[in-house]
Amino acid sequence: MIRVAAVADIHLGADSAGSYRPRLARLADHADLFLIAGDLTKRGTAQEAALVADELRGLPIPVVAVLGNHDYESDAEALMATALAGAGVDVLDGGSARYDIRGCTVGVAGAKGFGGGFPGCSGSEFGEPEMKAFMRHAADSADALGEAMDRVRDADVRIALTHYAPVAATLEGEHCGIYPFLGCYLLAEAIDRGAATLAVHGHAHGGSPEGETPGGIPVRNVAAPVIRRSYRVFELDDGRLAGR
Repeated sequence: MIRVAAVADIHLGADSAGSYRPRLARLADHADLFLIAGDLTKRGTAQEAALVADELRGLPIPVVAVLGNHDYESDAEALMATALAGAGVDVLDGGSARYDIRGCTVGVAGAKGFGGGFPGCSGSEFGEPEMKAFMRHAADSADALGEAMDRVRDADVRIALTHYAPVAATLEGEHCGIYPFLGCYLLAEAIDRGAATLAVHGHAHGGSPEGETPGGIPVRNVAAPVIRRSYRVFELDDGRLAGR
């Protein structure tokens, strides 16, 4: 049994310095791996990058993160990734990481993702250059996730980690008009092709906790306002999500 803790959208800032680390005091008692699905900060400033790094530094289990849209707000995402890496966090941006846990190989493929929408309500790479650029970025991010999934295809457990949602089911509760800005079906296609065991995302603060891809892969929205706890723990048994 492998235990994976996950959270997103913790949005740490100067007014919350020192507030999150105490909530991780028993993390190693509950989990073998800790995933953070983006929006670690409020505005993505250099100061917030240093603050988040201090909150996560030296945790007793591996920590893997992707950045979210808030982490890009101040154009300091590269600095943030460097600060987190210096604190021992594996930051994935179209990359992958492997961990030996309880005799199993766990592969994590990570990408921020982007908007674009879902079948019946999605954009296309057509028309104005701005629209083409929007959808091209969505496709590029999904391609990056797919390539990362390919690199962990032989792992016993394969986890897709994104900030944006790969399915509409975990957006239920949000206004349907903003679905195209909360995620994209192209991410689900990459997750299905990569035969993930579990997909984890954030971003949809008013969304729903559970869904699945068209291929039947479980998707979990771990945005802090959705899970209403410091992290949610998933148990993976024999390459499957327990109690799914």
